[in-house]
Amino acid sequence: MSEVNNGAGQSGLAAGGRLWNHVGCSDRARVRLDGPNRSRKEGGVLILVLGLAIFLGAHSVSIVSRPWRDAMVARLGAGGWRMAYTVVSLAGFALLVYGYGAAREAPVVLWSPPAWGRHVTFLLMVPVLILLVASNLRGHIRARLKHPLLVGTKLWALAHLLANGMLADLVLFGAFLAWAVLDRISFKRRGVGAPEGEPRVAHDAIAVVVGLGLYVAFVLWLHGWLIGVPLVPRVG
Repeated sequence: MSEVNNGAGQSGLAAGGRLWNHVGCSDRARVRLDGPNRSRKEGGVLILVLGLAIFLGAHSVSIVSRPWRDAMVARLGAGGWRMAYTVVSLAGFALLVYGYGAAREAPVVLWSPPAWGRHVTFLLMVPVLILLVASNLRGHIRARLKHPLLVGTKLWALAHLLANGMLADLVLFGAFLAWAVLDRISFKRRGVGAPEGEPRVAHDAIAVVVGLGLYVAFVLWLHGWLIGVPLVPRVG
């Protein structure tokens, strides 16, 4: 649940720019200082795009060509395919995490998120984590939604687009939102529904309790630790 809260930083940069112009420094010197930020900015976004292409590409094989995927499974074996899939996915994930972090160090602000966007993001993330847990359990939530993980991914991406206005955010969350929509359409066309088996209310209860626990942990600690953006200011 990363968020854009760069008002103070942007004001500082603007003030610094005015001071720089006031003291009469040359354009050539100013370009030399801007160069590293511009390179880091462009490099971060490019690495982010590459990571997304690899990560989401690995998760889109069935969308693009299910026969090719089945042929590769037959050629490599189920275990070999899973290993190759995992290695490629982890490589893409590492690249997108690095690229997103690098791009945020030299942000390109596209718009200023509305003040209510932060509150809506906090609200939408409650069902997101419940759906994440429910996707691995045989409950009524999974039976009703069929693909709760995709629903959660769409809510997660939409929530973060409401609270963030940088180029890196648009690329990252927009890509995941588009992928989740396309994957859901692919599932529907291929007739892939909810897993068989009798739904259990107990599994829904577990999903709610564990999901809410994860939500509290993310808000208080995990988001700052994993993403580097604390959601709750530290006291003391």
